[in-house]
Amino acid sequence: MRNEQIRNVAIIAHVDHGKTTLVDQIIKQAHILRDNEAFQDCLLDSNDLERERGITILSKNISVNYNGIKINIIDTPGHSDFGGQVERVLNLADGVLLLVDAAEGPMPQTRFVLDKALELNLKPIVVINKVDKPDARCDEVHNMVFDLFVELEADDDQLDFPVLYASGRDGWAVADMNDPRDSIKALMDAIIKYIPGPPVHEGPVQMQATTLDYSDYVGRIGIGRVYRGNLNLKTPMSIIKRDGTVRPVQLKELHTFEGLGRVKKENIPCGDLCAIVGIPDIDIGDTLADRETPEALPLIALDEPTLSMTFRVNDSPFFGKDGKFVTSRQIRERLLKETERDVALRVEENGGDAFIVSGRGVLHLSILIENMRREGFELTVAQPRVILHTHHGKKEEPIEILTVDVPDEYAGKAIELIGQRRGEMLRMDQHGIRKSLAFHIPTRGLIGLRSKLMTATAGEAIVSHRFVHYGPYAGEIATRNNGVLISMGNGPSVAFAIDALQQRGTFFIDPGVECYEGMIVGEHCLDKDLLVNIQKAKQLTNMRASGSDRAMKIAPAQKQSLEEALEYIAADELVEVTPHNIRLRKRWLTENERKRMKRTAAGED
Repeated sequence: MRNEQIRNVAIIAHVDHGKTTLVDQIIKQAHILRDNEAFQDCLLDSNDLERERGITILSKNISVNYNGIKINIIDTPGHSDFGGQVERVLNLADGVLLLVDAAEGPMPQTRFVLDKALELNLKPIVVINKVDKPDARCDEVHNMVFDLFVELEADDDQLDFPVLYASGRDGWAVADMNDPRDSIKALMDAIIKYIPGPPVHEGPVQMQATTLDYSDYVGRIGIGRVYRGNLNLKTPMSIIKRDGTVRPVQLKELHTFEGLGRVKKENIPCGDLCAIVGIPDIDIGDTLADRETPEALPLIALDEPTLSMTFRVNDSPFFGKDGKFVTSRQIRERLLKETERDVALRVEENGGDAFIVSGRGVLHLSILIENMRREGFELTVAQPRVILHTHHGKKEEPIEILTVDVPDEYAGKAIELIGQRRGEMLRMDQHGIRKSLAFHIPTRGLIGLRSKLMTATAGEAIVSHRFVHYGPYAGEIATRNNGVLISMGNGPSVAFAIDALQQRGTFFIDPGVECYEGMIVGEHCLDKDLLVNIQKAKQLTNMRASGSDRAMKIAPAQKQSLEEALEYIAADELVEVTPHNIRLRKRWLTENERKRMKRTAAGED
């Protein structure tokens, strides 16, 4: 028996294949917003960072009423660093909309999320999106998707997937390319027709928390699906934790999803999605069950972190000039609050003023750092390090699958760069004038690789990767060949000094920027560090000879984003993050300290 009044569907795709834009059109054409409400693009990307970067970071739910049927739509992240969220929220759905770019075809994250969907026996609908692109190749992409289904050992029913063609930006979807392109009605009809309603299981209630939300007013909010029975606010309930312990709980509020928001309800029917308020320690995978007959649902696997960074208080000479929250206590509270919301994050204390923060990748952790600096925090962050495992006495490290799409003339450079990072080629495919390359590469080798690939391919490379498994340690990987230019004094940088030092390397700062001793101001052209007097001004005398002055031509500074800075630094360097500045610096600021620490390290070896 199924609840035919409800459909639960997740939208899955590789990053930037148009999920959120398509959901925008569903919202727009379903008239969820009132006429007097302003419509904005990427409505579900409510976070400032999501809007700026154009990616979905947090999974979100909306509900649409279409022809009397409630359709719960789950918008999922597309970036591999947030892939664990996708795995979990697929448990909420009975079917998936698989979006594939009409030009790029299936990408690594497409394969990953589709594999999970097929494992859960979800009904797929394939949407070939962006068919209005000039380089669209719909038939070829359709064949590639079918081949991917075969590779992933889909059963006969899953292989018989319906295909729609869409342009999310223009707001239309059709089952046949000759149909009129005026709305996404064909997509909504396909959801009702092909995706089954949730099964109705009679008996004592069971509900499992699949994702978490957090509110400063009510604390943790568990979001999940009612798998059996009807969930009622007045029914005595128990919670079954991951370790098997059972204890009674009292629910304070039940919410169901309607439109873009949530509405309080007394009762949630079997198969519907809901949010629970009133259990302060609810966690991913916890089961809410009837107090008389508490039965646990199968546990949901949580992602293991693959990368860690050390967060420390800012101890530079500019400490406290920029931020509101600068103490280790404030940083600790903020990090622990983040673990309440993000279960893929781990925080360990490391001494009095340092914390080891572990996550799924550089992007995962840099999003946290970016949010903290916008909130007014000041901190320093050390080089990202992969988390190694020991298996049967042998050291193992995380291995990822890396896909690089480049024009033919740059393929050799890309292969050479990836080979230097211990990448092993799996395949090379030709698509017109571009090549698609796939490699197995240690996660260590990916740190700083994207920017080098972009430079080597004149910005043409399309790079994506995802974690596959732990494999044997691949040996040492050289990451940065050049040393850095280090300021030897305090004070603003001077144009005269930068002009005189341009032959020595590339600068990261412009004239007039405040510097301090030990701050990294540029990259040296050789493989060793160089101390520079960036504050040296021109000697002014009343003696002047004809032709001795020349016009200064200073190259623009190479500014780095937060991710680029984190991937650039070496083991003895830090990134200083404040609300208005991102600076690179040496861990030990004075030359004497650096020499002493070098001797100490050599003595320990």
